[in-house]
Amino acid sequence: MPFSLPAGGRLAVLALSLAVALGGAPAAADPASPYGPQPPQNPATAANGAATMHGDSASSGTTRHPGPGTAAVDYSRTALASACPTVVVGGDGYVVTLCTTIFGRTPTVHLLDPATGADLASLALPKGSLFGGVYAYLDNGDRLVAVDGNNNLVRVGHHRAGSGWTLRIEESTPLGNAVPAGDNIVGLTPDWDGRVWFATSGGVIGTVDTGTGAVRAISTGEGVQNSISTVPGRTAVATDHALYLLSAGPDGTPVVDWRAPYDRGPARKPGQLSWGTGTTPSFFGPGDGTEYVTIVDNAAPHGNLLVYRAAGGPEPICRIPVLTQYARSGTEDAVIASGRSVFVTNTYGYPYPALPEGAPASQPSSANFDGGLSRIDVNAEGTGCSVVWNSPVKSAALPRLSLADGKIYTVSVTGPTGSAGLNTFAQYHHSVVDPATGAQLTSSYLGIGLVYNPLQMRGTAGPDGTLYQGTETGVVRISKR
Repeated sequence: MPFSLPAGGRLAVLALSLAVALGGAPAAADPASPYGPQPPQNPATAANGAATMHGDSASSGTTRHPGPGTAAVDYSRTALASACPTVVVGGDGYVVTLCTTIFGRTPTVHLLDPATGADLASLALPKGSLFGGVYAYLDNGDRLVAVDGNNNLVRVGHHRAGSGWTLRIEESTPLGNAVPAGDNIVGLTPDWDGRVWFATSGGVIGTVDTGTGAVRAISTGEGVQNSISTVPGRTAVATDHALYLLSAGPDGTPVVDWRAPYDRGPARKPGQLSWGTGTTPSFFGPGDGTEYVTIVDNAAPHGNLLVYRAAGGPEPICRIPVLTQYARSGTEDAVIASGRSVFVTNTYGYPYPALPEGAPASQPSSANFDGGLSRIDVNAEGTGCSVVWNSPVKSAALPRLSLADGKIYTVSVTGPTGSAGLNTFAQYHHSVVDPATGAQLTSSYLGIGLVYNPLQMRGTAGPDGTLYQGTETGVVRISKR
């Protein structure tokens, strides 16, 4: 049975760092909201807002669905013995999640009942890299698209089987020699021409035509540890040295339109998984949602928000320090980017239970996790940026902005937040933040310790406003009471 709690109740990486909805018409965005529009709907994905970990192929971090709001909530937990970073919802309302098992680190697809959160079916995929159980997307046929440990691009569909459900691989395309031996896929996303773009941890960027099986790729010689993003005619990839804006040549071969080096800092910061930017590039803008592309660099002591014109060149329109309310800050989280506003989460000091293979030591070796959020706006002329607010909300999850109800949803944490505390006595809360002011509007207690630790993963809202939050051990389902 779900637990019921009043709103404002008790206040107080992804694979073991990442492995340790009912149907109905989607809600329209509030026309009075200053945020939005969402980026264009990618014809190759499920509906924007619930098609990828970051909502859409542009990685805007927004949803067109409302969240549970500030009223009382019910919640229940689906125990999967897995970290579940990708939670997506298809047009049929069913919830699909790509998890990585705590024991064995095996990427596994689960189908969840939108009415109860119950695990209806599961399918294990061949084991690959740590990030094999992280970045995936739902296509326009409600099939989960991922790369398995054998470097096959697979599409996993769900189907009724008698009185139950089954998951099966419906299509598999080998990537062949495009992925060098010992390398692995980190991010993937489709473009508007039906190709699937991918990037590897070793810096290979490529495209796959699943109709013909053709694979075209180039090498940057720089590492990639975050996902990639697409809007019509453009793909953005952030390596550990630079932001790349690319397009596809006539045969699908990636073409670098521009490369923008950034300050990668003197070392990996505690609370980040790699040395360099911790952010997936995000497209946004007040016109059609594609005018700008942004990342946060790894400068010390504070990272800078960098905003570029997507159709421009490698010079940013603004470079502004963020999360400066703390002595030191940094982020491993993709931003929320919508309209002229960007929201950045501080993960400095956040202790992950595991790191990607080969991750360098952080400097310092550890730090307190302070949390906090910042909002930065691009000016109306598109010539600069300014900080609108800094918030003390200690977000343990990657927040999501609902354009339907104008609220930011996250999981906040109170109590001890050291490496032991987060998985023992830390208390986790469903929290709602006002994007206009940064104020926490409400907080509802969820639970304590590792079973509720969201590991800086992003929640996804279904069409009925139910929020599905991946955690270190499964998925929490949060709904309006």
